[in-house]
Amino acid sequence: MNILVCIKQVPDSNKVEVDPVTGVLKRNGVESKMNPYDLYAIETALRIKEKQGGSITALTMGPNQAAGIIREAFAMGVDYGVLISDRKFGGADVLATSYTISQGIMKSGEYDLILCGKQTTDGDTAQVGPEVAEWMGIPSLSNVSKIVELKEDSIIVEMDMTHEIEIAEIKYPCLLAVDKDIFIPRLPSYVKKQETKDREITVITLADLDDKEEKHYGLNGSPTQVQRIFPPEVNDHREVWNGDGSELTGRLLHKLKELKFA
Repeated sequence: MNILVCIKQVPDSNKVEVDPVTGVLKRNGVESKMNPYDLYAIETALRIKEKQGGSITALTMGPNQAAGIIREAFAMGVDYGVLISDRKFGGADVLATSYTISQGIMKSGEYDLILCGKQTTDGDTAQVGPEVAEWMGIPSLSNVSKIVELKEDSIIVEMDMTHEIEIAEIKYPCLLAVDKDIFIPRLPSYVKKQETKDREITVITLADLDDKEEKHYGLNGSPTQVQRIFPPEVNDHREVWNGDGSELTGRLLHKLKELKFA
């Protein structure tokens, strides 16, 4: 089975600056890590490969430094890596991002199964995976929490839909957006890290894509624009009360009423 895993590099801190003009995150010089949800997607791909055989490709979109998470994927057991990188892709919203990724996937090869994390910790839209599938014209499922059965031409999965569990069968090629805890991700192997430190990563730029129209990518291809981004206010105020139970109970009730919680 030929499996592709979409991964993303995200800031390793909530202390990130925002460009006041474009409204996008300033990622240069910021400590980064692999999006946590993508670790579950990689582990899912590795488990499927162990049962079905085949190969796994990790694909990410970002600046050159994003190659670091592909190296991490290699150390977990991924076979190939693809980096979609071009300054013209910068500042993309979810629509332009998903279109760029779909173009890169179709340029990089043919895959039976595409896996991605349910969402990213820097955007939290949970839209890119399903939109990639729409651009590619393949079926997709989200909130996948369990692989029930692997068949020759399809896969049966469970989806956690908050109030109920749904079971669905979907034919290849398809895309699955997996939820956390579908499997416990393995740690990167130092041995694999050393073995793959010189492994080639394929880089795809705008010039390599079939659609080379710049207006379809980055800020130019983004129909939505961020109006305002701001860090959440930190409320670390606290009070310590001393007294017996009856005194503290009345004081707590008064405070709840003051805060309009009661």
